[in-house]
Amino acid sequence: MKRFNVEMSVGVFLVLGFLCFAWLAIKLGDVRLFGDDSYRVTARFGSISGLKPGAQVEIAGVQVGRVTRISLDPERYEALVELAINRDVRLTEDSIASIRTAGIIGDRYINISPGGAPDYIEPGGRIFETESAINLEELLSKYIFESK
Repeated sequence: MKRFNVEMSVGVFLVLGFLCFAWLAIKLGDVRLFGDDSYRVTARFGSISGLKPGAQVEIAGVQVGRVTRISLDPERYEALVELAINRDVRLTEDSIASIRTAGIIGDRYINISPGGAPDYIEPGGRIFETESAINLEELLSKYIFESK
């Protein structure tokens, strides 16, 4: 009887450990098991230097979505960025998407400045107004070599 209690407690402990590990993997992996509560919009940028899939999308400093996919448009040679925006956030048609840096050497993220248009971007729509990433190396070299 004593051996059964020890085996039972070890089994329960292992099951709880596996459940905790599974929960942690789902949370850290940002996996959605029961549907997605967001809609997709796209934006075109001339340069997305440093932006990665999974980067945050913010409005007024509040996270409202994530970057889901980045690809290159082979015809126009522009970066095509797909954003997953929370369903409770509605973007107006004249919203501006710009790539920003968190801190001096921080990660890149997309900041959306909402406009004042009465119409909203539908799911699967596009943000037309964009501002590309600022390349600090290019700015520094321009300043250094053109100042002579």
